Amino acid sequence: MTPTSSNAAGAGSAAAIPAAAAWLGGLGLLPFAAPVAVLWLGPADWEGEAWRVLRAYAAVILSFVGAIHWGAALRENEAGRLWRAMGWSVVPALVAWVALLLAPPSGVALLLLGFGAQYWMDRWAVAAGWLPGWYGRLRRILTSGVVACLALALVWAA
Repeated sequence: MTPTSSNAAGAGSAAAIPAAAAWLGGLGLLPFAAPVAVLWLGPADWEGEAWRVLRAYAAVILSFVGAIHWGAALRENEAGRLWRAMGWSVVPALVAWVALLLAPPSGVALLLLGFGAQYWMDRWAVAAGWLPGWYGRLRRILTSGVVACLALALVWAA
């Protein structure tokens, strides 16, 4: 998107995170926390299923947040910016796919790196005015929760 006065990086940066985004995003952390809790507190025979659930959900969500850049680019008219946004938007899905092919904890480590890279791209998109300021704040909160869960799973495996 070409930044305009209504969506430029500074405009709307103080806007509150919409309740729907806050609630749905926050509730979306539960499927990250549940398998990590099973790893730490559950019976040993649930370990394999906990890893499978964690990797699958993380891969789906990483793909989802990457696709937001595709959606944001749909109104872009400048070819270079369109290629950059749409080009990036497929990277998280490819990372997620490879992570599903790897055994845990390697796949989870790759997903953690993917969420970190996605966070930096989200920050860039907010600064460029492609995404609203509240989205950057929401991604910071949610990415922190996701990274904490994935890191706790990796610590458990160490």
